[in-house]
Amino acid sequence: MSNYVSQNTEIIRVAESVASEKGIPADSVIEAIEQGMKVAARKKYGAEYDIHVNIDRKTGEFKIFRRLEIVDNVEDSHTQISMDQVKESAGSANQEVKIGDHVTQDLPAIDLKRLVAQVVKQVIIQKVRVAEKEKQYDAYKDKAGEIVNGIVKKVSAKGVLLDIGGEEAFLSREDSIPGENLTQNERVRACIKEVVRKDTGVQIYLSRTSNEFMKKLFMQEVPEIYDGIINIKAVSREPGSRAKVAVQAVESNLDPVGACVGVRGSRVQVVIHELKGEKIDIIEWSSDPAAFVVNSLVPAQVLKVVIDEENNRIETVVSQKDYSIAIGRRGQNARLASRLTGWNINILTEEEEESLRKDETEKVYNLFVKHLGLDDISARVLISEGISEIDELLQISAEDLSTIEGLTEEIAKDLVAKVKKFSKSKEYLDMKWEKLGLNKELLEVKNIDANIAQNLSRNGVNDVEKLADLSRDEFKDVVPSEVLEDDKKIDDLIMSARSIAYK
Repeated sequence: MSNYVSQNTEIIRVAESVASEKGIPADSVIEAIEQGMKVAARKKYGAEYDIHVNIDRKTGEFKIFRRLEIVDNVEDSHTQISMDQVKESAGSANQEVKIGDHVTQDLPAIDLKRLVAQVVKQVIIQKVRVAEKEKQYDAYKDKAGEIVNGIVKKVSAKGVLLDIGGEEAFLSREDSIPGENLTQNERVRACIKEVVRKDTGVQIYLSRTSNEFMKKLFMQEVPEIYDGIINIKAVSREPGSRAKVAVQAVESNLDPVGACVGVRGSRVQVVIHELKGEKIDIIEWSSDPAAFVVNSLVPAQVLKVVIDEENNRIETVVSQKDYSIAIGRRGQNARLASRLTGWNINILTEEEEESLRKDETEKVYNLFVKHLGLDDISARVLISEGISEIDELLQISAEDLSTIEGLTEEIAKDLVAKVKKFSKSKEYLDMKWEKLGLNKELLEVKNIDANIAQNLSRNGVNDVEKLADLSRDEFKDVVPSEVLEDDKKIDDLIMSARSIAYK
């Protein structure tokens, strides 16, 4: 038996009206009314019933009913019914039902006029609130990295609350320029750092210290950057103090540094003023690491560059008068240059470099004579050829060595044999470990060798604890299969590291 109430067909019109006015789906309003009616019915008939409400989306007619499970033995008459009771029910005799199925029983109507009004009101409040949150989130979710203008509404110990076009955004102390004291109603430019959806709404976080903020400021002031004719390749900052910006021109006939600086510094000065006097060095980016590092150390003049690609280190030589400039106050210039280029930069004076080379030559000489047993002449011949490490000799064949003036074929073969023998000694591993910056405990790990150690060092795994924390798959990400492929050996190596680390 159905219990439809035709006088409530206006529910559909109410739902559609609310939906149209507030920008809410009509079905969402009807679903909320159904939930409200269900709550009211459970209060009237009992919370122990499994009550449901259905509203016809076309006519607005509704029915209230309860669901009952068909069981052999009824234990809970509120939610269960026997098969005999089902068959005795009017209109149910011919139903094809079985144990475990559900049947429905209509419930008497209740006065829903006031209820519907209350539910609709609650739906409006809730849905408008949700819609506003979603609208706010959709408006800003893809704007991370963009610059916005805001007016300071409130200043606290934690940061500053800004009004950015009718929305609130937060600029924390950590994301504010050091020493910057913003006041109420002051206009501020900042970069959207992050947009987070929360239960209470959407929180927009801003930053004035990010590299992205500086990039966007230059994009606003330099048309060539905005048009893509000049690219900002890298930025390193110490907010409020100093920054370095590397730029590259798409067209070779364009001066990227001059374009960013502007006539008499007009363009860069606008950015400096916005960043409260932060000094900015604009340099030309280069794909050549040596040239890029030389440019990055401005205003110092670099005389010589030595690249150590294996250790990602570049050694630069400057005059005594330029040394303090290259280093900068409290090492700032060198630090920013290192971050900008991605290289570890070591700065030496000419005198320091000469002394260092002398010490290194003596060290290499002693290595060749003491550990390889070379005679004085052979050792100096190798050094004069720029060979300074055992690893270099391991890569050179006897045939190639014999082409070096001063080394006979016999001496070359003898040298190769001595190098191979030494590479398997504990002394060699000790030297290798020291050079790679590895903990000596790693020498005790089963199956480890110089090639594995080199890959571990390159990936920051420099002690047994870090090695012990690796899984087999993580180890394979660090050490390529051509170095060690056998799964059993890998497992033995990791277990050996764990036994040492956790003993």
